[in-house]
Amino acid sequence: MITSRILSAITEVPPAGWNFLTNNPFLSHPFLLTLETSHSIGPGTGWEPRYLLLEDEGRLLAAMPLWIKTHSWGEYVFDQEWARAYARHGLSYYPKLVAAVPFTPATGPRVLIHPDADPAEIHPALIQTLHHYRHETGASGWHLLFPDETTVTHWQGSGAHHRLGCQFHWRNRDYTRFDDFLDCMTAKRRKEIRRERRRVAEQGVSLQRLSGADLRPEHADLFIPFYQDTYRRRSGHDGYLTPAFFHQLFRRMPERLLLVLAWQDGEAIGGALSLIGDDTLYGRYWGALRDVECLHFEACLYQGIEFCIERGLQHFDPGAQGEHKIPRGFEPVLTHSLHYLAHPGFHEAVGEFVAEEAEMVRRYAQEARGLLPFREG
Repeated sequence: MITSRILSAITEVPPAGWNFLTNNPFLSHPFLLTLETSHSIGPGTGWEPRYLLLEDEGRLLAAMPLWIKTHSWGEYVFDQEWARAYARHGLSYYPKLVAAVPFTPATGPRVLIHPDADPAEIHPALIQTLHHYRHETGASGWHLLFPDETTVTHWQGSGAHHRLGCQFHWRNRDYTRFDDFLDCMTAKRRKEIRRERRRVAEQGVSLQRLSGADLRPEHADLFIPFYQDTYRRRSGHDGYLTPAFFHQLFRRMPERLLLVLAWQDGEAIGGALSLIGDDTLYGRYWGALRDVECLHFEACLYQGIEFCIERGLQHFDPGAQGEHKIPRGFEPVLTHSLHYLAHPGFHEAVGEFVAEEAEMVRRYAQEARGLLPFREG
């Protein structure tokens, strides 16, 4: 008989049992543990962890990482206007329940299922548990952010509205070297990308890629100021992730990390940190203390492409937004989110909104596809 439990810390779940459910680096036990123990999430952050478990006589069948949210920061699916509409009507939009990876707009499973479990049985049980927990907590609703298409399909009967977004990802079409990728482009774009890469070198900047056993604690020390500087420039704070997060991540998951460091005059001046999945590279964090022309393109895009080709990774997800990626060979990809609001009137209004928005997103993605730099034929 399937039973459900809801826990408030990943330490309450045995790592082996949890990791058996997923190979996704962002949903792994060590990544979630690092978020918690570094105090990047938890009390005072607006991200209170909850872990929905389905078990059969103590055997873990499925899990869903869930967060009680008291704001909408760090989600990358923007619903602040919905919150303001609630407030105008004297209603509270927060707390809400969010199934996502904190601060990470990367598509992936939001329901982790044991290989021997029946998805047709698991998904309805989790949907029911989520509805009950929303009622129990008094949350305004629940939201699944960046679920994969499999999850979207299984949750069609959940009562949630389906929202679309658009990102730009790179696909590996059996390239054996970076020039194979460039050879698929128009001559103009090949020339421009080579100029951008050459321009970085002309400014006396060299790039270094580190992963696995090559990563040391001092590399975390080098990278943290880069990450913080990006947020200071953009938002006026040091970022959502604490320094302890990076120190612990480098210690717990070095084989899942790719660090690109930029060096100039013997000094590390910038860097990009990505996570490595089974077939996907996820670009996540970046920063630079000096303004170097084209360095962002080199560190965040071209180095990642080269790494994917070398490792045989099929997909490079460099993060949210960024139309500058289109002429550099990153293709439009639709992303998904699911939204359920308990208030019938607002739920209906949101449904109408996301339906209209979806048509605009589809047109935008189609237009973006027409701007790709690849040769015809």
